[in-house]
Amino acid sequence: MPEQYTYLLVDICCIIFPLLFSFYPKFHFYSQWRYFLGPCLFTALFFSVWDILFTRMGVWSFNSQFIAGAYLFGLPAEEYLFFICIPYACTFTYYCLTRYFTLSTTKVVRIFTIVMASLLALIAFMNVARLYTSVTFLLLSVFLLFLVAKKVQFLAAFYVAFLLILIPFFISNGILTGGIIHRTVVLYNNNRNLGIRMFTIPVEDTFYGMLLLLMNISGFEYNRQKGVLKP
Repeated sequence: MPEQYTYLLVDICCIIFPLLFSFYPKFHFYSQWRYFLGPCLFTALFFSVWDILFTRMGVWSFNSQFIAGAYLFGLPAEEYLFFICIPYACTFTYYCLTRYFTLSTTKVVRIFTIVMASLLALIAFMNVARLYTSVTFLLLSVFLLFLVAKKVQFLAAFYVAFLLILIPFFISNGILTGGIIHRTVVLYNNNRNLGIRMFTIPVEDTFYGMLLLLMNISGFEYNRQKGVLKP
């Protein structure tokens, strides 16, 4: 495949198997689409605006050599697809996990969440000038504390699902940051982040991804509760 389709291929590979297995009788995730669609589109809009602003501010950029060529407000079409494909694949994983395992959000889980949120907020305030770090860590911190205050019951399941998701996360982000196939699709300005890399992936990407997925799954669970968890 020509190199300009690198990012598009990453998007497709991330969603193709979860999409196909959504129709598998034991999963039937397609029956949950009505709960997933609204939160996904809202979160995609939120992250798209964030992405547009950060691209214009030089926090990151995209290598046109590995982009198909369609842009909207300075972002390649593949970036918008990313905010659909990745949440779909991860919400599917979370849903399948919760169908077969019951994971209770205990007091320990809530304390862990509060401690993590506090550390993220501290790092954010210590690195205000590093926009990727400060904005990502602070937004995630606030959202985590909000979920603790709301006493949501899905945090434990989310954490387990997120640990599982880290495997494909490192593969897909490794491709986008040039660590696997030496095609750097997304370029980061290290003056705007901590400069700490996991292989070629900025450490902030993990928490950016956590916020992206947590917003999707929070909305998904909220809609399911409204729908009385209909199958």
